[in-house]
Amino acid sequence: MKSYSSATLTILSLLLISIPFTTSTSIHKTLHNCLSLYSPYFIQISKLLHIPNTTSYSSLLQSSIQNQRFLSPKHPKAVAIITPTYESQVQASIICCKKHGLEIRVLSGGHDYEGLSYLSQNPFVIISLFNMRSVRINKEDNTAWVQSAATLGELYYGIAKESSSLGFPAGICPTVGIGGHFGGGGIGTLIRKYGVSADHIVDAYLVDANGRILNRESMGESLFWAIRGGGGASFGVILSWKIKLVQVPSTVTVFTIHKNFEQGATKLVNRWQYIAPKLNENLFIRIIMQVLDGVKKGERTIQASFNSLFLGGAEKLHQVMENSFPELGLEPKDCVEMSWIESVLYFAGYPNGVSVDVLMGRNPPYKKSPFKAKSDFVKEPISEKELEGIWDMLFEEDIGLLIMDPLGGRMSEISESEIAFPHRKGNLYEVQYLVKWEEGGGEVSRRHIDWIRRLYKYMGPYVSHSPRTAYINYRDLDLGKNEGVNTSYSRARVWGRKYFKTNFWRLALVKGEVDPGNFFRDEQSIPPLLKWGKRRKE
Repeated sequence: MKSYSSATLTILSLLLISIPFTTSTSIHKTLHNCLSLYSPYFIQISKLLHIPNTTSYSSLLQSSIQNQRFLSPKHPKAVAIITPTYESQVQASIICCKKHGLEIRVLSGGHDYEGLSYLSQNPFVIISLFNMRSVRINKEDNTAWVQSAATLGELYYGIAKESSSLGFPAGICPTVGIGGHFGGGGIGTLIRKYGVSADHIVDAYLVDANGRILNRESMGESLFWAIRGGGGASFGVILSWKIKLVQVPSTVTVFTIHKNFEQGATKLVNRWQYIAPKLNENLFIRIIMQVLDGVKKGERTIQASFNSLFLGGAEKLHQVMENSFPELGLEPKDCVEMSWIESVLYFAGYPNGVSVDVLMGRNPPYKKSPFKAKSDFVKEPISEKELEGIWDMLFEEDIGLLIMDPLGGRMSEISESEIAFPHRKGNLYEVQYLVKWEEGGGEVSRRHIDWIRRLYKYMGPYVSHSPRTAYINYRDLDLGKNEGVNTSYSRARVWGRKYFKTNFWRLALVKGEVDPGNFFRDEQSIPPLLKWGKRRKE
């Protein structure tokens, strides 16, 4: 990692103060001059600095933004997109933007549910880490260094190429960027066996608000604690993560059993709530609820898809299911044995027999569309009658989904304060509500968003409370948002405790120590909480 000394940073910062800009043209010229001055690696600046109304700028946005809701002209666009290749270019980008009053947004995979990695109401620059996506596996100690813009698919592919006995607990969608996913925790099919992704981070490189590159030792344990599940973008630009890989068996088994309303889906979902969090930790069974066409023309029905991964062979899985969940009716023909990397493809929705090379692509295995999502954690089983109320609401939407991920297992053994991600013991499962729709105007979007908000309100009595918790990686601005650079801790606490529970206070203290001027900010970034006797420094 190349970095610059504090003295060099101070001298360069003073030089940069004298470079003015007032118009769009001068902004681009100033950025060009500033970046060239600070980093010798910005020699070919035209390839790294992309401005509006150019093909490269439009292409970067179109390819990166996953939620098509934010591609409309009404959403403000960045004054420039910077695509660094070297660490020093990230340092230069931060110094230049900070000195000239430009906010930054950091883009890795583009899956931010509310677009905060590429939107702002104030003049801003996007730092796209697209060129920083290497994956280096070390089989001697079962670790890997992964740059933030690598996708989960690229990580899984890199692991599989080196070893058939190693894996990593992370999400299901292969095009999600490592940076945001790790920073928010990282829920996936191995969660009951190994916990979240952030539980397995052992080091990281981060560029702070002063342009310094820090690792675990130099950043200190408080900041290292905060970026594991606390949303790394609040504290700096995380360049790369060192992770500890986990053991997976040579054979795993998957199954998906569909049950509709007429086949007793309600009773099975109700029963699943009691069983899934207490199952053998090698068994993960999630449920996807949606409305589909019925047998007869014009009919519609609720379908519950029980989607499972078992870390072992089919015979053992069948024994576990017979003892724990016989009501589901699992038969040997339902079970498919495969390797762990093949199960990654299975859960991502790729067809049977597709090559693992598909994981190196950055286009998702589904059509991009506008969507809105929300989340909850459930602590007590929801009754059959209450579930039927959910089904009634699902019938109102064409593409409305409930995705229910079981917890328990390893998740009940880790303290809520071990890392910043707090959702541990006491939760039965996490539920994500999702609605998608075809392209349309504002009225179309409002109708679908209104539906998911009504569903969320309906669920209020049946989920966690005081606070009603949510998962930061399923970001939801309905929970509350900051207002500008000086948002108070008490105001941010409204949404902050929902994501981080009592860890929010500790996160704000860390923010006050490392970024008291609140340079790294967005509508749901951690606000700086300064200790008594210390004044905010801008």
